[in-house]
Amino acid sequence: MFMHSKRNSIKTLAAAVAAVVALGMATLPTVSQADETSCSPFTPLIKGQEDFVYVWTLGVQGIGDGSDKLVTVDVNPKSKNFGKVIASLSVGGRNEAHHLGLSDDRRYLWGGGLDSSKIFIFDIHSNPAKPKLVKTIDDFVAKSDGIVGPHTFYATPGRMIITGLSNNKDHGGVSANVIYNGKGDYIKTVPVPTTMVGGAQGDGYNYDVAINPRRNAMLSTSFTGWNNYMMDLGKMVKDPEAMKHFGNTTVMWDYKTMKPIKVFNTPGAPLEARWSWAKGDNFAVTTTALTSNIWIFDQDKQGEWQAHNVGTIGNPADIPLPVDISIGNDGKSVWINTFMDGTTRYWDFSDRYHPKEVYTKKIGSQVNMVSQSYDGKRVYFTTSLLGNWDKKGADDEQFLKMYYWDGKELKEGFSIDFYKEKLGRAHHMKFQVRDLKSLQPLRAEADAPDNVRLASLPGDGK
Repeated sequence: MFMHSKRNSIKTLAAAVAAVVALGMATLPTVSQADETSCSPFTPLIKGQEDFVYVWTLGVQGIGDGSDKLVTVDVNPKSKNFGKVIASLSVGGRNEAHHLGLSDDRRYLWGGGLDSSKIFIFDIHSNPAKPKLVKTIDDFVAKSDGIVGPHTFYATPGRMIITGLSNNKDHGGVSANVIYNGKGDYIKTVPVPTTMVGGAQGDGYNYDVAINPRRNAMLSTSFTGWNNYMMDLGKMVKDPEAMKHFGNTTVMWDYKTMKPIKVFNTPGAPLEARWSWAKGDNFAVTTTALTSNIWIFDQDKQGEWQAHNVGTIGNPADIPLPVDISIGNDGKSVWINTFMDGTTRYWDFSDRYHPKEVYTKKIGSQVNMVSQSYDGKRVYFTTSLLGNWDKKGADDEQFLKMYYWDGKELKEGFSIDFYKEKLGRAHHMKFQVRDLKSLQPLRAEADAPDNVRLASLPGDGK
């Protein structure tokens, strides 16, 4: 069972969040991201059967070599190794491994550590079944002018946008988006606004980004700084000052110029940002972790970006803790994971202003990440949230599970116990195929976006 003291800490945190949100200040410690529909629109897309799933895994002292790892799982049902770990690449040390991001040609995979601020670049094209580490960036903080905690890796043509969660001045949540080129060279740091933009006050906090090239729009969300995401939960909830330092905003940007155009008040730490891919759709969705809300962002008749609170996930009083989400390729469904009850929830978004939860399934004692294939027929789940946030004792399950989805029910395809395999805590996932020549551009349909580039940056596309 989840330790009684830990649950009391979560309830204490919920009460504190409710009080702070009432004052217009969001507080929430949770993190989560990864599937084909979360990929950058500039990355080639797997529309058929994925061959491999890469899992970015947190090392645990006393388990295996104790280091963070990139774990490769064979997921092609036709393979003799289906549902088995076929490679494990240790990066040495524990960095608070968190998120992965594919390059714009899907030949490389970037992974970051929220504690060490190191970035690891893997070659996943020479031998997709056995990735190799080709570059380690250990000067991210120095090059970015003090940004700490590389989180999201989001590819654009010749570039990688990296969201930072913190800074080295006070280790708080004020941060920036940091831009590198595809070779791993630093280009530019773009601060998240702390001023009034579009009628609302920016708080400077950062978490995830997602781009809609058709509208030249980029949405960013917010979380918290190193002081909080690396702190013991029980200690943090008893610290009134720490409880004041969580994100409460989302920001809409002009993607081409990387200038913020509007700040939205979205209390409760909005996490993953996802745009609908359906033809004619131009809306994005995010969820707030502790306040358990679903937010939609779209343009009104005057072309102004607006935010709409359209739903509540579970019973906020029960502290479901919404974490990762995955939107269907037609924009009419969203998987939403809730960490505390280990449950995944399927929401019907046919009417995005009035979405409905239509299916739930308990995946384990805890669940964090959800990744679905492009066709939505295969759904993958992993468990780890943060090293200091995962449950304790028997409830500290660490796994990768794959389910088949027929539109009505999830049926388990395979399950891998990462502790039993001595691999550590399973966090973020990305897919790959054996033959990259079979892939199409992410948006190959008639409404494909212009090849929008970051015009304000030097050496564009190189």
